[in-house]
Amino acid sequence: MGYFPFFVELSGSAGLIVGGGAVAVRKVEKLLPYGPRLTVVAPELNEALRSIPGLQLERRVFAPGDLEGMAFVIAATGDTETNHEVARLCRERSIPVNVVDDKQACTFLFPALVKRGELSVGISTGGSSPTAAVWLKEEIEELLPDGLEDILSWLESMRPELKAWVPESARRAALFRELFCAGLAAGRPLTREETERVIAE
Repeated sequence: MGYFPFFVELSGSAGLIVGGGAVAVRKVEKLLPYGPRLTVVAPELNEALRSIPGLQLERRVFAPGDLEGMAFVIAATGDTETNHEVARLCRERSIPVNVVDDKQACTFLFPALVKRGELSVGISTGGSSPTAAVWLKEEIEELLPDGLEDILSWLESMRPELKAWVPESARRAALFRELFCAGLAAGRPLTREETERVIAE
């Protein structure tokens, strides 16, 4: 089976995490920077979960009605029977579900993530070796230059103006490459004067 790496807009989407232990904490911490509205349901809730702002915490057992309106679900209870029941119900409702440490029960996998501002790199080995995915994540983190987050934000801010200046898409793409490379060489966003110089060349 092949896992295609979709990048999905999660901001404002409703997500459910069934389970309240350390694994649930790790999933919450990975997801929150992307802006979903998360509900955690479990009879016992880890202290770390209780300290994370913005979560809706439900201290009770999972009920099928908890799936109502959810864009995605994570089953992280530590109990195989419960996790499989959550997965079964999600499949019936066509809700994407991740079951921790059970690739066959998942309809999506959690990648190892590198996040710098708007840059996200997701790494998956299709469940064959999470250790290898984490190793590659660490290698990528070492390769990313300082200032990259600011450079990407600057390029995003330039996009409307550059579209107005350069209507031809191939030329505009070439200019974005030149600006990106110039920003990398400088280790920072270019000044207005430097930007205009690159565009004029």
